[in-house]
Amino acid sequence: MHELSIAQNLMALCEKNARENNAKSVKKIEIKIGRLSGVEPHYLESAFSVLQPDSICKDAVLLCHLQEIVVVCNDCGAKSELSKNEFLCPKCGSAELKVIDGEDMYLMRLELGF
Repeated sequence: MHELSIAQNLMALCEKNARENNAKSVKKIEIKIGRLSGVEPHYLESAFSVLQPDSICKDAVLLCHLQEIVVVCNDCGAKSELSKNEFLCPKCGSAELKVIDGEDMYLMRLELGF
């Protein structure tokens, strides 16, 4: 389960930001997880909760926002959001798509306690 190592890295990033800002705690963590990122939000939340008790994030709320796949068609130029892994342009049917969002995981917001 690679979500455990991702949770460890997320925890380390939160602790680093808290130290740099002289915070006493982390209250809320918001992340965006792309559907193509390979990260399963449920498993990440479970792994995070295992690491939480012994960290500055012990009382933090973890909010995971799932990012759909956003593409631009190289043929017609349409920007679309795909709700399933069917890589065809919804406008013209072309398979010549460029993925512009939905492949990564980002830390979007960190709420610190002082």
